[in-house]
Amino acid sequence: MNRAEARIDLARISENVKHLKNLSGTDVMAVVKADAYGHGLVEVARAAIDGGASALGVALLEEAITLRNAGITSPILAWLVPPGSDFKSAVDNDIELAASSIIALEQIGSVTSKNRPRVHLEVDTGMTRGGFLSEWGKLDAHHVANIDIVGIFSHFARADEPDQEQNDQQRARFKEMVATLESFGYTNIVRHLSNSAATLKDDQSRFDMVRAGIAIYGLTPDLENLGSSESLGLKPAMQLRAKLHLVKQVPEGAAVGYGATAHTTSETKLGIVAMGYADGIPRIAKNVGVFVHGRKAPVIGRISMDQFVVDLGADSTAVSGDWVIVFGDGSKGEYTADDWGAASLSINYEIVTRIGPRVPRIYAHHVY
Repeated sequence: MNRAEARIDLARISENVKHLKNLSGTDVMAVVKADAYGHGLVEVARAAIDGGASALGVALLEEAITLRNAGITSPILAWLVPPGSDFKSAVDNDIELAASSIIALEQIGSVTSKNRPRVHLEVDTGMTRGGFLSEWGKLDAHHVANIDIVGIFSHFARADEPDQEQNDQQRARFKEMVATLESFGYTNIVRHLSNSAATLKDDQSRFDMVRAGIAIYGLTPDLENLGSSESLGLKPAMQLRAKLHLVKQVPEGAAVGYGATAHTTSETKLGIVAMGYADGIPRIAKNVGVFVHGRKAPVIGRISMDQFVVDLGADSTAVSGDWVIVFGDGSKGEYTADDWGAASLSINYEIVTRIGPRVPRIYAHHVY
């Protein structure tokens, strides 16, 4: 029996993709990088395809190759594949590549393979991270002579702030760069700019395809600016739970955890949860905890590498060996990934993505 597990509802992944596809009215690329945001790369990819995703997006080439080795034949785009990478393996496996520099295009174009390289040009429209910027005006025909340019894309910096003028500026710049590429004769290309936030809230930026990441996992891109998952029509797919390693009664004034940073304020029962920061539980989390026997139990003291302590309350009926919910969709009153993100001065993206490999992923329908 597991001491902790992340329970993943694959049906919810499919439902979220279907919802985003219907909402956007265009093709959806399901972003499954970083082990599908901690939910499981191959399993989530299949569920996303079942929900109507027409393509998959990953950061790393090895992620794309893992999907191919699992028998997935859908289009896959890998966008963090720097010069010097094994471009031949990518092309041999019919993996589409992002290119944001002339040197990358030259190396991709030099590959000898039964397949012709398929490339999406990444352009910098204002995030000043990846993408062509100063080199954009230096591109000419010989840089792409042995390549099929099949797409062009960029990435919003502030799509989770829909009223920001920078979104309009980036969209306008993207259209300019698309027009430049089309003037070179590349008219049958896939244009994609929208991330999850823009997919949900910006109907001017959906173009030919949207790239949905956090939203396919049922989580809001920004609770404050965009609203809750429920208000956006999304269903969280992960429930994280763990065993109570020990329940014990302790007196008032007991020092708890490393550094004795917390003390019990009255006689109470404490529960030792069999997870810690080695499993992805943020060490700095405060004002959050677990859900057990119908009520919340807050963290008390510092979170340790393999365990943390919660105050169950003097009248708790919890016993050693009980399951507790660390986070879920909130429907039972439990803490959510949004709650843990706020408690850790972070975001829900980091909470689900950082759940470590020591925590098995359990796949089931109707987890909640």
